[in-house]
Amino acid sequence: MSLYDDAVLVLKGYEGQEELRQAYLDHLAAHPDGMWKACEDGHITASAMVIDPSREQVLLTLHKKMRMWLQMGGHCEPQDTSLQAAALREATEESGVAGLTLLPGGPVRLDRHPIPPPCHCHFDVQYAALAPPDAVHTISDESLDLRWFAYDEVATVADESVVRLLEATRARL
Repeated sequence: MSLYDDAVLVLKGYEGQEELRQAYLDHLAAHPDGMWKACEDGHITASAMVIDPSREQVLLTLHKKMRMWLQMGGHCEPQDTSLQAAALREATEESGVAGLTLLPGGPVRLDRHPIPPPCHCHFDVQYAALAPPDAVHTISDESLDLRWFAYDEVATVADESVVRLLEATRARL
């Protein structure tokens, strides 16, 4: 199965955010290249909030280009076999944490947001990744900083999209 076909199946099975979910499906129907960064009308991305429920903390990255505290995530790559695989790969690469596992049940949220040109929009499919006990993180080349935040600190450092992802993740837990 292609990554495109996987994305369509994942989105068709996603419950919630009906209007936004349909916008994702419509975008893919109109753009056979909508999984890839080269699609300037927008493309699907995959992200994961790294969470340690036992410590009630999330690991956020201070993104080098955006200069914002965000969950780990990014563009799909040709070697990704599924959206889940892309989200897990991105979370592992950007956090340096070994042994992450995705929270069961598929995506936690969808978030469409504008980005600087040449592309104009990310259609982000957001997962949650559970960190193993005593996870050790490493700052990647894509980050200025990487830090654990208590749940109640997230709203003071991150934007509403990250806060909504945390709320949805905690509800799933």
